[in-house]
Amino acid sequence: MQQADSRPTAHTVVDGIDLTGKTAVITGASSGLGRESARALASAGAHVVLCGRDRSATLQAQERVCRSVPNARTSVAELDLASLASVRVTASAIAELTPVVHILMNNAGVMFTPFGRTKDGFELQFGTNHLGHFAFAKLLHGQLIAANGARIVNLASDGYRLGDIDLDDPNWHARAYDKFAAYGAAKTANILHAVELDRRLSDRGVRAYAVHPGMVATRLARHMTADDVTVMTSVGNTKNLDVLTPEQGAATQVWAAVS
Repeated sequence: MQQADSRPTAHTVVDGIDLTGKTAVITGASSGLGRESARALASAGAHVVLCGRDRSATLQAQERVCRSVPNARTSVAELDLASLASVRVTASAIAELTPVVHILMNNAGVMFTPFGRTKDGFELQFGTNHLGHFAFAKLLHGQLIAANGARIVNLASDGYRLGDIDLDDPNWHARAYDKFAAYGAAKTANILHAVELDRRLSDRGVRAYAVHPGMVATRLARHMTADDVTVMTSVGNTKNLDVLTPEQGAATQVWAAVS
């Protein structure tokens, strides 16, 4: 098995790639995979729009990117995917910022959260991970098509195996809440969203992908207990993977965005 420290990083993926004149929008860019993706894409010359729920943390991420990448072109947009009103405001702000979007990386997410609902009443994991990104991508369709060659990358997970979407009760009104099944439903939706986006938009120059970054040490795991880790490592191919650093984990989504 390949050792984790020999795996490619987001920066090795963009080696030799020139993204000058391209614009990339990344959700959840305040930390982890989103921040590392922003750093890599900025180092290749892209104008990167870092979107995050916590404006202060996102500004700090922007500062780290700019310290690491001299002359980086970056912008910050506040985005709360658990609020469709926020999604609409942020999409409008991005439309004013740039007429085209070449890369949309739907990276943000929550995992195994206690039961909760978004501001619009959707179950928190499904609403944040899927519905917020669904609305955001829809609102950016015009800029993506205008790029004449764009990529949408949805951060999915092998955890989709934990649960399918219950179309009769997607928001857990009639069932006892199961945080694993809810996460699985959200990740299944991320994959199906990418499949359908690609089917509908590929003839207009927009390709869509869903990626599994692997088991990565990020703040996404902040709600996980030791028992939860056991569940995840028993799912699909994850039981054979090392825990990756954010730099290594971001390689997959950056590869899908630029390769």
